[in-house]
Amino acid sequence: KPDCEWCPPGHGDLYPAMLGSGTLEALLAKGYKFMFVSNSDNLGATMDLKLLTWFAESAAPFAMECAARTDADKKGGHLAKSAATGDLLLRESAQCPEAEEGDFQDVAKFKYFNTNNLWVNLEALKKTMDENEGVLPLPVIKNGKTVDPRDKKSTKVLQLETAMGAAIASFSGAQAILIPRTRFAPVKTTNDMLALMSDAYEITRDHRMVLKGERGGVPPTVKLDGAYKFVDALKTLVPNGPPSLLHCSKLTVEGKVVFAKGVTFKGAVKVANAGPEPKTLKAGTYQDQTVEL
Repeated sequence: KPDCEWCPPGHGDLYPAMLGSGTLEALLAKGYKFMFVSNSDNLGATMDLKLLTWFAESAAPFAMECAARTDADKKGGHLAKSAATGDLLLRESAQCPEAEEGDFQDVAKFKYFNTNNLWVNLEALKKTMDENEGVLPLPVIKNGKTVDPRDKKSTKVLQLETAMGAAIASFSGAQAILIPRTRFAPVKTTNDMLALMSDAYEITRDHRMVLKGERGGVPPTVKLDGAYKFVDALKTLVPNGPPSLLHCSKLTVEGKVVFAKGVTFKGAVKVANAGPEPKTLKAGTYQDQTVEL
């Protein structure tokens, strides 16, 4: 399947791509000193002049915006310190030994995660890359996947990639700053998408996607059945629009389900269908309960 045989290098490829394309030198030649970069799927990542001022005055070569971890973030990369040097570093889930997964996902032990909102001093970046023969010494991440993500029986492969946030370990004096949750609204999975489609979020007048004040800064945790991994399948779950998640702490869906228009979830709710055919959850409010269809 030639269409499936691409090898995405991970967003750590940003740095050599900037250098190799001449973009880094062109920016420096035009007098640019700082760069703000974020994941394109993070709808909360906007230019913030207060953060820019802080970064410029800090004289740090690199800074990472971090947020407090919640249950929804336990599988994401977390900030840590090197036992050898005490410098900041980033550890991704794919770099965690299986025996340490419990500790990795302990949000009380590792309290802060990388939002991938990054601030970079361009002169420091050029200097560090020149010292390392045109690259940053980022750790390689090994991800086990199948050639066709929609076909779990297709050939198993290893996807080798690097993460741009891991560059925090490449700069002496790099810093991390704790930011409000409003600057982190990612859409990486259909779980994220359903939450963002719901009334738990709103669009501000300056076009930012943020959690509503009633959420207290904590997003709803959504865990959908594997059948809804792709967007086209998600549309079959919510053909009449998303349910209300404004006051929902956790929503779990197991099996094939269709939400009718006017469904509201509150607290922790689980909806399950053990049968082979889809079943509809009728309109109404469901609070702190398990619904068997």
